[in-house]
Amino acid sequence: HGSHVNGYDNMLEGILSHLWQGRERTPGESINIIPGFDGYCVGNNRELKRMLDLMGVAHTILPDPSDVYDTPSDGQFRMYDGGTTIEGGKAAQDAKATLSLQEYCSKKSLQLAKAQGHEVASFHYPLGVKATDEFLTKVSELTGKPIPEALLKERGRLVDALADSMNIVHGKSFAVYGDPDFVTGMARFLMEIGAEPKHLLATNGTKPWAKKLRATLEESPYGAGGQVWPGADLWHLRSLMFTEPVDFLIGNSHGKYLERDTGTPLIRLTFPIFDRHHHHRFPTWGYQGGLQVLVRILDKILDGLDAASDQAGVNDISFDLTR
Repeated sequence: HGSHVNGYDNMLEGILSHLWQGRERTPGESINIIPGFDGYCVGNNRELKRMLDLMGVAHTILPDPSDVYDTPSDGQFRMYDGGTTIEGGKAAQDAKATLSLQEYCSKKSLQLAKAQGHEVASFHYPLGVKATDEFLTKVSELTGKPIPEALLKERGRLVDALADSMNIVHGKSFAVYGDPDFVTGMARFLMEIGAEPKHLLATNGTKPWAKKLRATLEESPYGAGGQVWPGADLWHLRSLMFTEPVDFLIGNSHGKYLERDTGTPLIRLTFPIFDRHHHHRFPTWGYQGGLQVLVRILDKILDGLDAASDQAGVNDISFDLTR
């Protein structure tokens, strides 16, 4: 029953239960991070570790495919390069806390951690300023480590970037589809940059997820007209594109068929991205990840403006060199 989201949780709970069975916990100060099912785990896990290292926080990523997925093909045999070791997985039982970055990927795993005596908390895909603030603030509260100046500067750069480009994104409407945590995180980021998430769809989303997301939408005037569609599929979204159209789609490669059928431009984010290369190597989480996603959205909007004004002397009133 369920989808890959539930399968990820069952897998991780099974691994940790096996590693921790018969072992006595010795409480420590390290924290565990459960990223959840994430097609960008290569870029995102490295970004997580970089931020936590800047804070001086001891941590274990459960699990950590980064460096394993993209080990360089340089003639040197490695089994395995990077990742979290079995011993590291066992020692994770001693952690002070376990944090999940995708709540709907980790309910059973967090219950297991809580039963061990860990403090637990969960988030919904930490993309953008506020979502990253929430994650880093929780880490700081748990560890007593301050958020360093280097990360505060990164935050400031992202805020400046949002301010610089808000006039481009403001008022644009979006349909977002994907896993529940991604859709929630993406909707929050869109509202943060002045865009309007109009249709939010997760085929593996539940009614409680939808209720929680609707409450989030109501917190912003940009989300006031948004609709949430739990359990619906892309055929459903295709109909909505005709009856209640939006300016842009955000989701995985499967959306290219909706782009072809409805003419709605697709911005490729989340899993799976089969028809473009190397997206997984760049983060979408944290302040740096937020900047990556912002640029992805802006490029699609501005490419569309150029394409719509590409005939000299006919429609090139907006074929601007500087935007």
